Amino acid sequence: MFETIAWASDGSELADKALEHVRTLAGIHGSRIVAVHVNELLAGPFGGAPLLADETEIEEKLAGQVDDLCAAGFDARLEVRTGGQDVAKLLADVADDVGADLIVIGTHGRGGIAAAIVGSVARRLCHTSHRPVLVVPPARKAGSAADEAERFTTA
Repeated sequence: MFETIAWASDGSELADKALEHVRTLAGIHGSRIVAVHVNELLAGPFGGAPLLADETEIEEKLAGQVDDLCAAGFDARLEVRTGGQDVAKLLADVADDVGADLIVIGTHGRGGIAAAIVGSVARRLCHTSHRPVLVVPPARKAGSAADEAERFTTA
C-alpha cells in the first residue's frame, strides 16, 4: 500500500518518535523510506543563512539514522532541501518529488491559540500537501490515561 514513505524530521525527539511509526509501517508494507529534512533560510539582511545554528549536527544525526535503517534492512535515503519558502511547502514538494504515498511527521500537539501563535508545520503540511499525512503526537506519560480514568470514576 505504501511504496514510499517520507519521514519529515527536524532532528527533534518528536521526529524520532514519528520514526518508530515509519519503521513499523515500512516493515509491514516493504516501503522505501525517504528521510526529509528542510533547511529553512533566513530572509532579510541575513538571507542565505540557515535558520538553525546546529544545522550540520542535525543533518549528521539524520544521516546516522538513515544508516541505521539501511543496516536494519530498509531501503532508506536522506533528502535535504534548502529554501526560503514555508517549511510545509518545501516538505510537500519533496514528498511530490520522491513520489511518497505517505508523509509521517511528529508534532507538539498544540492546539487552539498556541498553534495559532506558534504555528504548526504539521498542521500547515496537512493543508499544503495533496498526499496523506500521518501526524504523530507526543507520547503521553506512563500512567496518565489511567490516572485520568481514576479521577473521573472517583469523583
